[in-house]
Amino acid sequence: MKEFTNEVIDTKQLPRYEEVQLTPLHPKYFKVVLIYSSLFIAVLVVGYFLLLIFDKENISTKFSIQLAIAVLVISILKLFFSILGFKKKAYAFRNHDVIYRSGIISTNTMVIPYNRVQHVALHEGFVSRIFGLAKVEIFTAGGSSSDLEIPGIEKEEAENIKQLLMGKIQKQL
Repeated sequence: MKEFTNEVIDTKQLPRYEEVQLTPLHPKYFKVVLIYSSLFIAVLVVGYFLLLIFDKENISTKFSIQLAIAVLVISILKLFFSILGFKKKAYAFRNHDVIYRSGIISTNTMVIPYNRVQHVALHEGFVSRIFGLAKVEIFTAGGSSSDLEIPGIEKEEAENIKQLLMGKIQKQL
């Protein structure tokens, strides 16, 4: 019988995911982000004007100006965070895992080993499809909190990624 050992690992010798060159999302996805942000802002502005039109006798001029300023500030913040969020997202596929980085205020980096992947799907939203983009959805054994979605990938590349991941899953079976 072999004797049990439990050696200490020198964490300084482990490979660093921070050193991996990540691929940014496709530049066309920036247009998708701007379109969705514009739709959000349009709904906000239309809601503001509908409120003014249908409830004009109960709304004071001071309140309508304050509301207009709030709509303007929210719109600017939405655009700012959408642009910044696009620039912060990146991904990489390595021999044994996938890395995805996102986050605006705090950076979130997910490293998912292929042996945890159970299912892979492609999703094309209406606007993304117009630009020839897709989202790769990676479902893991850890439940929905450990699942991963990588948007803004060219459709052909997304299909190649799906085939790569499905091949990795098949090797494990």
